[in-house]
Amino acid sequence: MPPQTGPYHHGDLRAACLRAAHDLLEQDGSAALSLRAVARRAGVSATAPYRHFADRDALLSAVAAQGYRALAAQLAATHPAPRDPDALASVAAAYVRFAVDRPALFRVMFAEPCDPADPERAAATAAMWDYVHAIVRDAFPGADPGPMSTAVWGLVHGLAFLHLDGKLDTADQAATDTRVRAAVRALLGATG
Repeated sequence: MPPQTGPYHHGDLRAACLRAAHDLLEQDGSAALSLRAVARRAGVSATAPYRHFADRDALLSAVAAQGYRALAAQLAATHPAPRDPDALASVAAAYVRFAVDRPALFRVMFAEPCDPADPERAAATAAMWDYVHAIVRDAFPGADPGPMSTAVWGLVHGLAFLHLDGKLDTADQAATDTRVRAAVRALLGATG
């Protein structure tokens, strides 16, 4: 009997499942995301994803971890080492832009329950916190970095969800960026 070469053999099943999960998120949002739907999209058996993901929460954690890494890369590309409130305002605008451009992924990252014990997700979340703390230490050397980091991330994250939830208009990306920068400068007492 010749070896089976159909859809059940896969070179990198985990990566294929994660790609399928991202596709499903963009197409239908997180409500449609299940291991069975991921298997269908990836072209593998219904049980194949269980080799890498114990359940839906484990899949969501892996997707969230990828999202955190993508967000961190976008923020670093915007400004690799922001050292003042104006640079911080640019990073804040990039954060909101990521949320607006990838709303389903952003919601999985921040609004969906994910396994808090997942080491990949924990490492990605810690990297985001480290990034925020570094910005705060450099931009506000006299501030206590813990509370200031929480305040800055809370402000920017709140702005992201206000835009995602349609409370603030996102039709014009330049206007959205300007609005976010102005809000950050206003709260932090920066001039610009």
